[in-house]
Amino acid sequence: MYAQITSNKWKSVLLVIVFIAILSGLGYLFTEATGYGWILPLAVVVAVVGSIGSYYYSDRIVLSMSQARPANQQEHAFLVNSVEGLALAAGIPVPRIYVIDDTAPNAFATGRDPQHAVLCVTTGLMQKMNRVELEGVVGHEMAHIKDYDIRFMALVAILAGTIVLVSDWLLRSMWWGGGRRRDDDDREGGNNPIVMVIAIVAAILAPIIATLIQLAVSRRREYLADAQGSLLTRYPDGLASALEKIASDPEPLEAANKATAHLYIYNPLREHGGILNALFSTHPPIEERVRRLREM
Repeated sequence: MYAQITSNKWKSVLLVIVFIAILSGLGYLFTEATGYGWILPLAVVVAVVGSIGSYYYSDRIVLSMSQARPANQQEHAFLVNSVEGLALAAGIPVPRIYVIDDTAPNAFATGRDPQHAVLCVTTGLMQKMNRVELEGVVGHEMAHIKDYDIRFMALVAILAGTIVLVSDWLLRSMWWGGGRRRDDDDREGGNNPIVMVIAIVAAILAPIIATLIQLAVSRRREYLADAQGSLLTRYPDGLASALEKIASDPEPLEAANKATAHLYIYNPLREHGGILNALFSTHPPIEERVRRLREM
């Protein structure tokens, strides 16, 4: 279990380092091809500003979109008690607890930090899970909160957004400006065709690679939450059994959409198999998650 946690942490950090390397290389190519060295800092500012709103208000937006309502002690006693107990075990404040009236079993956590966190489950999850399975799901979501996953993924989103912006501006400048440089008269090779070709290819491929890395980070964080959630409950089989039940449940989650699907413990949009779908999925294959949990 501890080895799984350590491995997932290092792989997440490595993926972010690759992100930064791609962004740096793209910024260098942009400057070499156009001479506009100020574009990269501007793209970072635009991406950061665009992420601030979603960072501070994402919980309200998601709860509204999901038509969630606050849980109460009388109606959802076991859920509330489980959340309170696992929050104590995790050493974080008790998150706000919400319920979605939907028969499909699922759950998610959101919020910018443990002090402003929300944990939301469907009524179907409470109805179809036994005690240890529900605790396994709650432990997984508590791990997301404890690990500041919303903040971490916000950083990844900023990096991905910056790469997309720089790539788009590079292609536009090459199209409209023909790769002009402000120093064309002073520097040799101002319109080096090799640099131009490399810059164009990089501008086309970089957003695709950035998206793949962003999704890979998301999948890695799911593995990490599985491992750390099991560490909180001390019973990996509970979460493994819950994931199998959620994945095999035939009912669609009507409250979910493409904007919120990545938040849930299991993708409610029911992605099909295949290499491409696996690459562009926000969640790891359920079979692999269960296998790792069974081996802990």
